[in-house]
Amino acid sequence: MLRLTATIPSHLTEQVTRVLSDSSAVSTLSVLRGAAVRPVGDVVQADVAREGANVLVDRLRELGVHEDGTLQIEPVTTWVSRTGFEAEEETPGSSADAVVWAQVAQRSYDDSELNWTYLSFMSLATLIAGVAIVLDSQILVIGAMVLGPEFGAIAALGVALVRRRTLLLAVAARALVVGFLVAIVVTCLAGLVGRALGWVTLDDITGTRPATGFIYSPDKWSFIVAVLAAAAGVLSLTSAKVGGLSGVFISVTTIPAAGNVGLGLAFGAWDEVRGSGLQLVLNIVGMALAGWLTLALQQAVWSRVPAPRSHSRLSRRIHAEPPPPR
Repeated sequence: MLRLTATIPSHLTEQVTRVLSDSSAVSTLSVLRGAAVRPVGDVVQADVAREGANVLVDRLRELGVHEDGTLQIEPVTTWVSRTGFEAEEETPGSSADAVVWAQVAQRSYDDSELNWTYLSFMSLATLIAGVAIVLDSQILVIGAMVLGPEFGAIAALGVALVRRRTLLLAVAARALVVGFLVAIVVTCLAGLVGRALGWVTLDDITGTRPATGFIYSPDKWSFIVAVLAAAAGVLSLTSAKVGGLSGVFISVTTIPAAGNVGLGLAFGAWDEVRGSGLQLVLNIVGMALAGWLTLALQQAVWSRVPAPRSHSRLSRRIHAEPPPPR
């Protein structure tokens, strides 16, 4: 169940209320007249079955709610309501499978914003990956994978392609390119410092590394794992269940590959740079393609799900049926 709140000028209230009250996906509806100060107007709240949210959001956008006011969508984690249960039963589809595109797009923009926090996490994760490579530690590699924030921007590429949002595509691409460049440069500088202090040697980078050798040895399985992990990650982001994201972070080697590139540059180990650079590209391309295909499939499937029926049509059908035998 979702809580939909529209803060709108008064001249839109009647139209918004009509759209919401006519949908069988809406279980409760409230109008707080004169409650809005900016914009001056009313606040309309509705509890909506998750699987019926997209149709309502599209209709409210057609009315210009997002231009003249604000439309907020929040999950209702716990609710006890017979009308809410009936709304979910009457609305085609499953709430766990439903993709609320407004939420997905908003999260994509948030995860792709190029800011100090994003660059800090990218740099810190890549530095930890660099230490993991020097120590040949799988535990530290996993920690670096979990810490890296890059998956949100990679998933945003798929969202931008499916929803045809060129601005989001540019924002996500910039976050990935700048983020990895900054992280690699920081790790390279740290490698130069470690080299000058004698803490890190060329043999640490180019020697036998049984626990972390996969970072600079890309193959078909690297691409396959990236595709499968990204598909699972996108499903977690778009559905009501988000338990699979940690496994996605641990499955891909983007951050460790970037760390190895940085160290390879610091020591002039060009074989390491080439191998890890290819690993990085394979993972990003595989994840972006998988995210795009997964979202495209979800959009195609949901486009064939019938829209929620209006209360007026539902009422006519109920009254037209003969009463059950006693």
